[in-house]
Amino acid sequence: MNKPNISELIEKRILVLDGAMGTMIQRHTLSEEDFRKGWFEGHSHALKGNNDLLSLTRPDIIKDIHRAYFEAGADIAETNTFSGTTIAQADYGLENAVYDINFHSAKIAREVADEFTEREPNKPRYVAGSIGPTNRTASISPDVNDPGYRAITFDELVKAYSQQVIALIDGGVDLLLVETVFDTLNAKAALFAIDVVQEELGTNLPIMVSGTITDASGRTLTGQTTESFLISISHMPLLSVGLNCALGAKDLRQYLKVLDEKAPFYVSAHPNAGLPNEFGEYDETPEIMGKQIQEFLEEGLVNIIGGCCGTTPEHIKVIADLATKYAARKVEAN
Repeated sequence: MNKPNISELIEKRILVLDGAMGTMIQRHTLSEEDFRKGWFEGHSHALKGNNDLLSLTRPDIIKDIHRAYFEAGADIAETNTFSGTTIAQADYGLENAVYDINFHSAKIAREVADEFTEREPNKPRYVAGSIGPTNRTASISPDVNDPGYRAITFDELVKAYSQQVIALIDGGVDLLLVETVFDTLNAKAALFAIDVVQEELGTNLPIMVSGTITDASGRTLTGQTTESFLISISHMPLLSVGLNCALGAKDLRQYLKVLDEKAPFYVSAHPNAGLPNEFGEYDETPEIMGKQIQEFLEEGLVNIIGGCCGTTPEHIKVIADLATKYAARKVEAN
């Protein structure tokens, strides 16, 4: 479908990313059967909670979630592939399902994005291939008694990410989003994999990278400050660098200001709807979160804005409406 490259559109206005996939999936009362239907009936492991599988077993649910976010005003939908690597799927014994998970997740999002682009040609929709951090860290040991031990190697990460990236590209994504980075070495493996795969396939999809500040220390899980994280990935020609998850918008603002001051790329943010309460739920209403996001927009800190854990189409609607009223952050030429 003929539409402008997202790199052109981002120069003109603030783009809106969608909200949480898991939060929306939790609105459905799903059983073990929902995660097996038509694909994994005889599988040996329990699968409930492996949300990426729903792109195969309940594509109707995933399509409806994408539609809801596009209806709310999102320009970009993330594929349902946050755990779509052999590393993450090993917990379920589903390493062999990784290509199907990513390919079909991308196809679903592509189908819905094209549906909305055809309906509203003046507001084209895009698909970002979601590449999560995996459940392993290459930088620190999981064993306090053996600080030199690593549960994963750089080469193993590159192999896993390469498989995911190939499937996402085959499925038709417009760009690739390496997100919720808690270990920059993992992210560098993902970026290396993307670079190699794109060269082999002859593609040149834009790349977004989004890190996560894990607590009030202002550092990633592996100890990097926001500026250090930025420096570590600045060798790549990125579309954007940003922050997501972990913190709510209010607490994220000071770290976005660092990116605004230092980043030679566009800047993205998709914070949580506040911090989780004692039940693991997110309490910030769309209106409360919107007021905090408005500060980002007034200060010109971002080019892409959306939501992470706890956000819904209702949150994205408020954010999208606000985004139309403000100019995007200006990227200073180096």
